[in-house]
Amino acid sequence: MSTVNLDNFPKPPNPVLNMCWHPFRIRIMHWKPVITANTLSFHYGKHHKTYVDNLNNLLANSDLAGQSLEQIIRATAGQADKAAIFNNAAQVWNHMFYWHSLKPNGGGEPSAVLKQKIEASFGSLEACRKTLQAALTQFGSG
Repeated sequence: MSTVNLDNFPKPPNPVLNMCWHPFRIRIMHWKPVITANTLSFHYGKHHKTYVDNLNNLLANSDLAGQSLEQIIRATAGQADKAAIFNNAAQVWNHMFYWHSLKPNGGGEPSAVLKQKIEASFGSLEACRKTLQAALTQFGSG
């Protein structure tokens, strides 16, 4: 079984400010009508930014300051006393993954390789879609 490499996002250049806030690189206009400018602005500029700010506050003067986002997630997973750090770090990672997954005119059918993996795991694309739809009731999945 292979391990998943979570080290996909750059380590912050400033060791004092652990997680940096990066301006959105893609024009909001590209996402109409799928995602409105208001929704995107709110979700990125307020919701995601709150996780970044909370995480920076939680990491201040901690032994985790200066580590990569993935190192923080790995170090705090399953530790009740570090649940707040884990939850905020995981949400920062989730949001960064989401933003990096978007592209203008994206969507449609997955690549052949991804489709094979989905079918191997779920049986079909439709079964995967149903599972993902059911997951929307899980906190933090939306």
